[in-house]
Amino acid sequence: MASAPDLSASGSSVPGSSASTVDPALVTLHPPFGLVVRAGDLTLRVLADADLPEYAALIRRPIFEDEGASYVFGWYRAEPDERVREALRFQWRLRSGLGPEEWTLPFGIWAGGRLLGVQDVAAERFAERRTVHSGSWLTRDAHGRGYGRLMRQAMLVLAFDHLGAERAESAAAVENHRSAAVSRACGYEDNGIQMSTEPGPVTLQQRFLVTPDTFRRPEMPVEVEGVTAELKALLGAR
Repeated sequence: MASAPDLSASGSSVPGSSASTVDPALVTLHPPFGLVVRAGDLTLRVLADADLPEYAALIRRPIFEDEGASYVFGWYRAEPDERVREALRFQWRLRSGLGPEEWTLPFGIWAGGRLLGVQDVAAERFAERRTVHSGSWLTRDAHGRGYGRLMRQAMLVLAFDHLGAERAESAAAVENHRSAAVSRACGYEDNGIQMSTEPGPVTLQQRFLVTPDTFRRPEMPVEVEGVTAELKALLGAR
């Protein structure tokens, strides 16, 4: 809770657009703001301050078919106003804590110029471990369109092909069959069972692992821009 034209230098500030909304000077200061990943109809960009009003509206929209399920995110159980406040604090905290020892890249997912969800990719001691882990969600009205699979595949292309990851891990509640099906469709394999550590009810989780050898790539090309030497140094990437 991831070539096309270089939009990171375009200076575009169109609200609700999948194009970059970040001043090029900020990209220099914070390289993740220059990351853009495109696959089919989807554009993945690291969320910037100009995106936060749209992100706040997104946080208020329904995500789960069954909002009483045990695997509903702990933060989602809060009242909408509190949910938004905590979500914004979370985004700012991720930026302040980003460095080679630990990092999270929170990608917004856009299709048709509309923000539909979030795909995170994170790591600890990436230079030594070459392992990422991830989490993602889409609003309920975006379910069933293949976006969940494609955004994970796009993230894995960034991690494996551009950052040098050798393993990608994930986990989902054992009763969250839809999430598990999407993971397996991307090439993730079962990797043991664990108890959840996230806020909210403790649930039994299925762990998943995918490597470059087991990864099932998307049918369409994935375009990645903004993987600069500065970004790699910040993440501990090769």
